Amino acid sequence: MTQALVEVAGLVVDFPVGGAGEHVRAVDGVSFALRPGRALGIVGESGSGKSTVAAALLGLHRGTGARLSGTVRVGGTDVAAATPAELRRLRGGTAAMVFQDPLSSLDPYLAIGDQIAEVHRIHSGASRRAARARAVEVLDRVGIADAVRRSRARPHEFSGGMRQRALIAMALACEPRLLIADEPTTALDVTVQAQILDLLHGLREERGLGLLLVTHDVGVAAESVDELLVMRDGAAVERGPVASVLTAPAEPYTRELLAAVPRLDGPRRSRDSGPAPAPRTPAGPDVPVVEAVGLRREFGRRGRRVAAVAGVSLAVRAGETLGIVGESGSGKSTLGRMLVGLLKPDSGQVRHAGVPATGITGGVQMVFQDPVSSLNPRRSVGESIADPLRAAGERDTAALRTRVGELLERVGLEAGHYDRYPHEFSGGQRQRVGIARALAPRPRLIVCDEPVSALDVTTQAQVTALLAELQRESGIALVFIAHDLAVVRQVSDRVAVMRAGEIVEEGPVDEVYDRPAHPYTRRLLAAVPALGGDRRVRVGQGPPGSGPPGSGLQRLYF
Repeated sequence: MTQALVEVAGLVVDFPVGGAGEHVRAVDGVSFALRPGRALGIVGESGSGKSTVAAALLGLHRGTGARLSGTVRVGGTDVAAATPAELRRLRGGTAAMVFQDPLSSLDPYLAIGDQIAEVHRIHSGASRRAARARAVEVLDRVGIADAVRRSRARPHEFSGGMRQRALIAMALACEPRLLIADEPTTALDVTVQAQILDLLHGLREERGLGLLLVTHDVGVAAESVDELLVMRDGAAVERGPVASVLTAPAEPYTRELLAAVPRLDGPRRSRDSGPAPAPRTPAGPDVPVVEAVGLRREFGRRGRRVAAVAGVSLAVRAGETLGIVGESGSGKSTLGRMLVGLLKPDSGQVRHAGVPATGITGGVQMVFQDPVSSLNPRRSVGESIADPLRAAGERDTAALRTRVGELLERVGLEAGHYDRYPHEFSGGQRQRVGIARALAPRPRLIVCDEPVSALDVTTQAQVTALLAELQRESGIALVFIAHDLAVVRQVSDRVAVMRAGEIVEEGPVDEVYDRPAHPYTRRLLAAVPALGGDRRVRVGQGPPGSGPPGSGLQRLYF
C-alpha cells in the first residue's frame, strides 16, 4: 500500500483565552490519514475545528500561543519537530494552501504574475525570468485565458472565480504533493463553483495530488472527495467513504447535518401556519408592496458604460417571497439596492404600495451578506439595532432598550445581549442581529442580499426558518437574493433568473425548477452540487431513469 501523504494521530489544539494562561480546546484528539491522489473532505459547522486542523498541517499555529499535542506528519516531515528551514520547504514545496477569500490573500498593489513568481523564487531559487515563465505556465494550467497578458493584471481586475484560480495557480507554482483548500468555493456562484471543483478534480487526476478540502457545504464535499470526516466541537464524529457517510450515516449528528442541507429536490418551507396577514398599507392587499417598472442602471465612464440592470420589471406582494438568482455580475445586488432606494435608477421606476419612490423610504429594509461589514465594530449590537428607531423619531432611552430587547429575543438571542459587540457573536448570531435591525421599524418589505451564503448548513436552516416565521406573523414581503439555488427553492414562492442585467425567466419556483424554459436556467440548475452525486452527473444529466432533464432529481451514482 502507498505510504500516507498525511498522517494525523491524536491531534489536540488549545488556544489561549484572556490573560491568565487559560486555554480553550479547538481540536480534541483528531486522527486521519491521506494517501497521494486521494481526497479527504472535512465538514462541520462553524467553530467545529475544521480550519484549525488544516492549519496544523502546515505548522501555521506556531507563534500564536496555541498548544498542540499529538502527531502531524506531512510528506514524512514531523510538523511539530520541524526546524524553520524544514517548515519553509514543507510550505509550498510539499504542501500548499488555498484560502477562502482570495482578496485577503493577494496583494492589491502587485500584478498577479509577480506574486506567483515571487512564491516560486522563494521556494525554488529560480531566476526572475524562470519564475515569471512559471507564473504564466500555472495561470494557463488553471484556465486563465491569455495568461501572458492577464499575468500583468492586478487582483481587482480579476473576477471572483479568476482570483480563486490565481490562488490555485500560486499554490501549484512549486508542484506540491498536497493541496489544502479551505472553503475555496464559499463566495462563488454555482457555475464558477463547478468550474473550480472540476479544476481541482482534474489536477488530482493529472498530477496525483492529495487534496484536503475543508468546507461547510456538504454538497461541494460530496462531489469532490473520496472520504468524509465529520467534525463537531473539535472532535471527529464520523469518518468513512463519502458514499457510505452520505447514504447511511452512522451518527445522529451526521444525520442532523445532512437533514439541514437544502436540496433542489427537497421540500419548500411549510405554509401550515395559514395565510400571512394583509399588508399595513392604505393601498389594499391587491397592490404590490414593491414594484419595479423598466428599471435600468449603468456603471462606468462615458463610452465604456455597462448596463448592470437593463429594463427589469417585477412585483412582490405581501407575505410573498421572490427569489432572485443568477451568476456573479448578473445584476442581482444592483436590482436589490434599487428596490430599497440605496441606488437611483437611470431610468424606470420603483413603486412602494403603488406610490412612486425616490430615495430611501419608510417601510423598507435590507439584510446584507456580511453582517461584520454592516455592523459598526465600535458600537454595541443594541445601539446598531436602535438606529432605525431613532431615525423614526424615538428618543426615549428606556423605550428603545425595551423594544431592542424584544427584537433580540424575537430572533433567538437574549435581551441582555444589548451591550455586547459584534466580535462577541458567531456568524449566524451576527446575521440574526442584522435581521433584528431590519425588523426594528416594522417594515413591509425586506430585501435580503445573500443573507446565508457564508453560514454553515445548520445555521442557514435556522436563519431561513426565522425569516419564514417572521413573514408568516407579519405579512412582510421578502426579496431573497442568492447564488445558492437550493436555498432559494426552499424559501421562495416565485423565482426570477437574472443574466447580464435582464430577467430571462420568472415564475412559480416549482415550475421554474422542475420545467426550466430557458437554456441559461437549465445550465444554472445543472451546476448545482448534488448531495452524494458524482461531479459528472448533474441535474438533468443522469443515466436513464434518473429523471427528465431539469427535473431536479439528484441520485447517487458511484
